[in-house]
Amino acid sequence: MYIKKILIVIALVGLVISAFFAYYIYAAMFKPNTAFNNETAYIYIPTNSRYNEVRSQLEPLLIDIETFDALAERKKYITNIKAGKYAIKKGMNNNAIINSIRSRNIPITLSFNNQDSIEKLAGRIASQIEEDSLSLLHAMKDEAFLKANGFTPATALGMYLPNSYEFFWNTSAEQYRSRMFKEYNRFWNDVRKNKAETIGLSRDKVIALASIVYEESKQSEEQPRIAGVYMNRLRIGMPLQADPTLKFAAYQLPQYKNTVIKRVLNIHKDIDSPYNTYKNLGIPPGLIAMPDISAIDAVLNYEKHQYLYFAADANRLGYHKFAKTLSQHNVNAREYHRYLSSQGINR
Repeated sequence: MYIKKILIVIALVGLVISAFFAYYIYAAMFKPNTAFNNETAYIYIPTNSRYNEVRSQLEPLLIDIETFDALAERKKYITNIKAGKYAIKKGMNNNAIINSIRSRNIPITLSFNNQDSIEKLAGRIASQIEEDSLSLLHAMKDEAFLKANGFTPATALGMYLPNSYEFFWNTSAEQYRSRMFKEYNRFWNDVRKNKAETIGLSRDKVIALASIVYEESKQSEEQPRIAGVYMNRLRIGMPLQADPTLKFAAYQLPQYKNTVIKRVLNIHKDIDSPYNTYKNLGIPPGLIAMPDISAIDAVLNYEKHQYLYFAADANRLGYHKFAKTLSQHNVNAREYHRYLSSQGINR
């Protein structure tokens, strides 16, 4: 009888231990373990992170970090960290959290607009993904890559078309560059390549001219007409005489660093630079800024007309008045110059 009682006690203790162990397993795996009120929390796991770095991000988000630790070790997550952006939903249990941060890297929407240099573009991209701007800049200016793919330092910016793209947060500099090159080649489909050939311009020249058109006007409906003016000048061997190229040339000089040129003056027309389109015939050797896609298509589909001149419209700021003769252009230009003077804009 005594032995029987001992066996019963042992059995009961075993049941209690089993129940406790079962509850612990349940708590570790299936009990909700989130401590935030929002519907979703996000963590960003850098490349080559260790478990303690991930844990430091998770701890404020979880009710019980120790049960998470136990399951993470059991599921071998602590030795299999994956970089990326991950979501944790309100009410998730440890098992679901581990499954999410192990295999469900969330894409981000990366966007950039009209950056006027590779350096500024690198900074813009670095603010949105893990990679730093120096690594991006090194990849984007890599001479071997540029040469192998038909670019020069002057035309390299033309590979990057302003838009929104889907990337993983932990995209490397080389992966970003490769993806943008694919997007560039996708943009230059047979239709656009044929149009460039028809108007007698290479892709680099189309984009370089588009950068001038874009700097002249941000109005997409006006850009084909401005492109038509420049194509008319090219056709008759007239210099482009584009004021934005003078500003670009000036900004390369030490005396114009950290300045804003609001009014182009005769002194700017004497700058010795291949980007001075008052002195040099043809399209400059590279971009002066990153053009919108609308400006590129405006060059490819330029408006056919007889205008050779245009001047900013003082009565409709942001737009221009077009002229076929120099005398009419001078009238339009004097009107705009009077407006600038009335606003105290002298340089």
